[in-house]
Amino acid sequence: MPEVIFAGPEGRLEGRYQKGKGENPPVALVLHPHPLFGGTMNNRATYELYQMFVRRGFSTMRFNFRGVGRSQGEYDQGQGELADAATALDYMQQMNPNAPFSWVGGFSFGSWIAMQLLMRRPEIVGFIAGSTPANLYDFSFLAPCPSSGVVIHGELDKICAPDETKGMVERTRTQKGRKIEFQVVPGADHFFETHIEEFIAASEAYLDMRLAYEKPEGEYHGDA
Repeated sequence: MPEVIFAGPEGRLEGRYQKGKGENPPVALVLHPHPLFGGTMNNRATYELYQMFVRRGFSTMRFNFRGVGRSQGEYDQGQGELADAATALDYMQQMNPNAPFSWVGGFSFGSWIAMQLLMRRPEIVGFIAGSTPANLYDFSFLAPCPSSGVVIHGELDKICAPDETKGMVERTRTQKGRKIEFQVVPGADHFFETHIEEFIAASEAYLDMRLAYEKPEGEYHGDA
């Protein structure tokens, strides 16, 4: 997984990037938890989501938001981090100009940024969100949500009870033909500390279902 340094809105951003398989692989961007509470691109759930997309043949990136690791700048309440994510997606698309579609994954704070990004980028056709803290952030911008995705939550999440996030999902309108699924992992906490395998298994099952169902004839086939 080669290290990449690319120009962000407030200075350089540090990431890890893996080129996908085939001539025109799809693109996936994975976003990490809160920068002020220890969140980095090396968070285990973020790393495992990244590896999951790599295994499926995607051109995949995870990166450190501004002020984290070797990424320059300072935490900016989400607005700057959204700009960082948009810049990272631009960077990936410059390297994959013929990508047929894009996905975004996010964990905790990263899932809030991921959902804001997909509202602005029609090429994002799917998302995977882990431990989405619906009690801490306003998700009313999903009006309506333009992409289908899955929200995966730990049963024993003490930062945000699963019912809070389930309620957000149920209130969210989607564009015609789009659907947000909600899944609970029994026994898991906010970071899926001892249940990371179950989190990734649920993510993989959802991604594989979507790729099999929506794969146009003659286009991306991946290795799944």
